[in-house]
Parts: sequence; structure tokens; C-alpha cells
Amino acid sequence: MRATPYRNTQRITIDPGEHYVSRKPEVISTLLGSCVAVCLYDSVNGVFGMNHFLLAYKQQAANTPIIQSDYGRYGIYSMELLINDMMKKGADRSQLKAKCFGGGNVLKLREDSWNRPTVGDVNVQFVREFLKNENIPIVSACLGGDYGRNVHFMGSDFSVYIKKIGHGLELAVVQDERRFWKKTLDETKRTTGDIDFW
Repeated sequence: MRATPYRNTQRITIDPGEHYVSRKPEVISTLLGSCVAVCLYDSVNGVFGMNHFLLAYKQQAANTPIIQSDYGRYGIYSMELLINDMMKKGADRSQLKAKCFGGGNVLKLREDSWNRPTVGDVNVQFVREFLKNENIPIVSACLGGDYGRNVHFMGSDFSVYIKKIGHGLELAVVQDERRFWKKTLDETKRTTGDIDFW
């Protein structure tokens, strides 16, 4: 997480696995590939926050809801951290609204020849199911596709500005995501032994 000056406030840039919550008129920014960022806000109490997560991509049993499977493990953790930190800052859970972004197929990978969902596809499905189950309405979204996004969430009015990222920046995002995947795999192997990994 990095803070840099922006006009008369500051911009907080978050990376995969991070989240940030504020009551100030700050800007929260991130770069997304197959990751998803959820921008939550409570306009009544003036609290807003964003997370950035990339879910573990493991095979899921056909009849298991995605939020109860390994797919949702990191997403659930990230969502709960974001919601809990917002409530600590004074947000009312019943007032929360969401704007969701990311889930692009920038890695251009499929798990196997059976054309199973990409990491981005799974992230999109997870976030929609999670927010529906938590009764948090999605006010707007730009999810899926085959491109990355630069996302800026404005604390002054809870608007979000997104920009499709160019090829050069997309390559950097892909490299960052691959490093994040490797770090996650290494940590999981240390704590659980063998795992299925794409």
C-alpha cells in the first residue's frame, strides 16, 4: 500500500491482498487483471473502502456453492476484512452499496482442455454471489472481458473512474499477478502440503 499526494488530498494505491478504508476525501486506486476490486461505501455515514483479491483457482465440486468452496477462500477473507473495517469506522452494514471491477482474462489461461472458467471468471462469479448473499446491492460493475483496468475510487462522492490499461501496463499487471500466485502457492504448500494448482 502506498500513499502519494493527489490534488488537495492523497491517493492510496493498493496491491493484491490489500484493502483500505477511509472517511476522508481520499482516492483509492489499484491496477486489476484477473483480480477483482470491490468498492464498498455507506453514503449516509461517509465511509468507503476498496479491496483487491485474486482467488485460489482449484477444482470445485459441481454442486458446491462457490462461496463455500476453495474458490472463495481468499475472497471471503478479503470481503469480511473490508466490511469489518468499514463498520469499525462507523459504516452501517445495512447501508452498504458496491461497485465491482476486474476479473479480466489477462493471463490468457484455462485450467485444462475442458474449457473450465478462468481465474477472472471465478472471481466475477464469487463476488456476485457473495454480495447477493450479504444483501449488498451492486450499483455498478465492469467485470470480465480480456483486458486489465486501472480503477480510482473517489472518497469525495463515491464515484469510480476506470480506464482500460494498455498492453505495456497489462504485461506488468500479468507479471505482478503471476508473482502473487507464486507467493500464494508457496505459502499454501508450507502450511498445507500438496495442493492442486493451475
